[in-house]
Amino acid sequence: MAINFRTLPDQELLYGARTCQGCGAVMAGRMALKVLGEKTFVATPACCFAATTSVFPQSALFVNNAVTAFAASAATGSGMSVAAKKLGFGDDVQIMVISGDGGTVDIGLQALSGAAERNDNIIYLCYDNEAYMNTGVQRSGSTAYNAWTTTTPVGPASKGEKTKFKKSLFEIMAAHRVPYVATTSVSHPRDFMEKMEKAKAMKGCKVIHVFAPCPTGWGHEVDLTVEMGKQAVETGLWYLAEYENDTFKLNYRPKELKDIAPYLKVQKRFAHLNDADIAEMQEIRDQEWERLKKVFRLED
Repeated sequence: MAINFRTLPDQELLYGARTCQGCGAVMAGRMALKVLGEKTFVATPACCFAATTSVFPQSALFVNNAVTAFAASAATGSGMSVAAKKLGFGDDVQIMVISGDGGTVDIGLQALSGAAERNDNIIYLCYDNEAYMNTGVQRSGSTAYNAWTTTTPVGPASKGEKTKFKKSLFEIMAAHRVPYVATTSVSHPRDFMEKMEKAKAMKGCKVIHVFAPCPTGWGHEVDLTVEMGKQAVETGLWYLAEYENDTFKLNYRPKELKDIAPYLKVQKRFAHLNDADIAEMQEIRDQEWERLKKVFRLED
């Protein structure tokens, strides 16, 4: 479903948020609402997005929204969906959950799994900034291997309890056989918004996992958010993909995976790494791509 940027509505449904400069999360929310429109109900748990957009009595969200308990955002979205149907709202009404990676792959995973099992009619948008940023940069199940966080300080613990890969929300949700799962990035707005448009047109549980760099938690310059997203895709540390009709599809495959060192070296969370650490991470990246080739049935 092609997006024409020239015909996107001028109406802004998210503005005035008290986010850090260069926040990838608020970029994701703004683009999503551009597609979904003003007939959207939003549920969001305790997270950066909620803390900077919906602190009573002020709101930077110009749609109906509810801030939920950390573990309950998907359950709240499910309740909204049932209520909308009971009240006779039309098909043009959208229910969207916006949650970070901590509130999705860790604390909120049970509620999301339940919503997926029931195939509740929601769009679940996980903005992934690779840590619990709202509470001070603690490690989540989505934190990159070797990254510094306040709970994985520099040293052996920085390797994330020896876990060398992120939880694959994409594959976890595809295992639920929901109608649609996608990965995207705020650095690729056309890809992101076209996937939101596709999810909007479907019924059932749709899950979109968007890469959302965080200058504050990652320690990169605030004007590099989009560049960080692009580099993550070009180095193969993030990928753009879809699951639909029991089929996996890779939307973009770099001709050659770029060296990860330039991407890592502009982020303070990786400042403690030496050449051997970086070489190990690149080897892990290569191994992961060999695995993904089998998932997506790609040939060399």
